[in-house]
Amino acid sequence: MRVYLSILSILLLIFVSGCSSNVNGKERDAEYVLRLGHLQTETHPYHKGALKFKELVEEKSNGRIRIDIFPSSQLGNGRDQIEGAQIGSIHFHIGSVAPVTNFAPKFNLLNLPYLFESREHAFRVLDGEIGKEIASDLENRGLINLGYMENGWRHMTNNKKPIKTSADAAKLKLRVQESPPYISFIKALGSTPVPVPFGELYTALEQKVVDGQENPLAQIYLNKFQEVQSYLTLTAHNYDAAVFLMSKTTFDTLPEELQKAVSEASAEAVDYERKVAMEDEKKLLEDLKKTEIEIEENPDLDSFREAVKQVYEEYEETIGKELFDKIESLK
Repeated sequence: MRVYLSILSILLLIFVSGCSSNVNGKERDAEYVLRLGHLQTETHPYHKGALKFKELVEEKSNGRIRIDIFPSSQLGNGRDQIEGAQIGSIHFHIGSVAPVTNFAPKFNLLNLPYLFESREHAFRVLDGEIGKEIASDLENRGLINLGYMENGWRHMTNNKKPIKTSADAAKLKLRVQESPPYISFIKALGSTPVPVPFGELYTALEQKVVDGQENPLAQIYLNKFQEVQSYLTLTAHNYDAAVFLMSKTTFDTLPEELQKAVSEASAEAVDYERKVAMEDEKKLLEDLKKTEIEIEENPDLDSFREAVKQVYEEYEETIGKELFDKIESLK
């Protein structure tokens, strides 16, 4: 009993300290001071979406809620932040789907290559019943998914050779997220997947621990991977949806009117972040063209789709063909 009370006391202290008022001006009146973390820079769409959410929720709550934003992995890596949200020491997290699969395996579906043929197709899936079904297990793990933001289409870079076809991607050491479908994808191309934490990726590329990696243009450009990579191929092999997670403990603690403010603000912030991400993607490609990295804009995507068919065969039993058919019907 003493152990239980001790743990409860610690969690309460964390939450209360997060809700303390130790700032000047009007912000001192906030009843709830909540922390939002993500891994990217302050110029990334995640951060712009977080700022919009902060603006909206503070307005809709009439200042009763204040959001403090911590970018650039200040609150730890993706898994650290998700675990923090589980116990309420971190209140919101925006991030890639891959770390979430450790808590809700259905999210593995979204890591499969070439699942969506367009953003519109992705939105129809994510914003509908399938998106809800994928996230349904999170509440049992102390988490709520407020919506799906966007990390963008993932592309490949490397420091060895130009890649035009799937065969060109063979025999490389490629950094991947620690996610079974990403690992299967790289293996299907005939290369070696090497899990590396995102915060260590630039150094791993610079020191040639890995030959290359795959990420959206925002991560590539804003983290200066073009400085340590010679070739970029626009494979668009995965539409990387981003989860917008909230601690269920925190949500349940809020009065009903503030829960409504959070829900409404998050829905608007998701729409805003997606538009920003789309606009930024076009500009980022132009910015990358001004660097020394060599860009293959028109790779043979059919060869990549053919090469990764075995990945779908691998996951069909665990994910279910019926779900694949539902996604196909929404094209």
